[in-house]
Amino acid sequence: MTLQDDWREVIGVVADVRDDGVPLKAPATVYWPLLQKNFQGDGGVSVRRGVALVSRTPRAGSTGFLRELRQAVWSVNPNLPLAGVTTLETLYDKSLARTSFTLVMLAIAGGMALLLGVIGIYGVISYSVSQRRREIGIRLALGAPYSEVIGMFVRHGLILSSIGAACGLTAAFALSRLMKSLLFDVSPVDPVTYVSVSAGLIVAAMLASYLPARRATKVDPVEALRAE
Repeated sequence: MTLQDDWREVIGVVADVRDDGVPLKAPATVYWPLLQKNFQGDGGVSVRRGVALVSRTPRAGSTGFLRELRQAVWSVNPNLPLAGVTTLETLYDKSLARTSFTLVMLAIAGGMALLLGVIGIYGVISYSVSQRRREIGIRLALGAPYSEVIGMFVRHGLILSSIGAACGLTAAFALSRLMKSLLFDVSPVDPVTYVSVSAGLIVAAMLASYLPARRATKVDPVEALRAE
């Protein structure tokens, strides 16, 4: 057993307490007894006047529990005041209020970017369909199956979305250090997040490509050739 392990066994160790806020690193904390006699050789008795108590119950935050808690304290000493009574959830939410607001704004901006990207891909594929009307008519006249025509445009959209996802991942890796302060117990380079977001983008792009591709199969080969 090392000296550090020996000290841990003597004084006891509790889990991290983030007094400065959840996003910040937990500071080193030492707990002293409330009643200290002859502490540090002063020969007197020191008593802590401010005490923080924590109660774990599923009724936390309810008016009835707060009333019972006050009655229990005042039954011991009616002169003891109860100040700053709140739930851990409230403290947690206040600690993350600024971070949560920033992340919500970033999520809205990301959602708008995804929407604009999907609309852009839809517009590109629709324009490609209109420019290749004659080719689509010839393919259908020669007996090309509808799935092949749809797949041709979906692959086009998939290539565009894959290029966009690759560029986005490169930028995300480069900017990950700036986002580190907004993350709590999550690595800036989280593979699950990157894979899921990229997959969602590609799936959304494929759906945006499928609609104009399906519309391409409705082209009448005779009308397409006559239009040329």
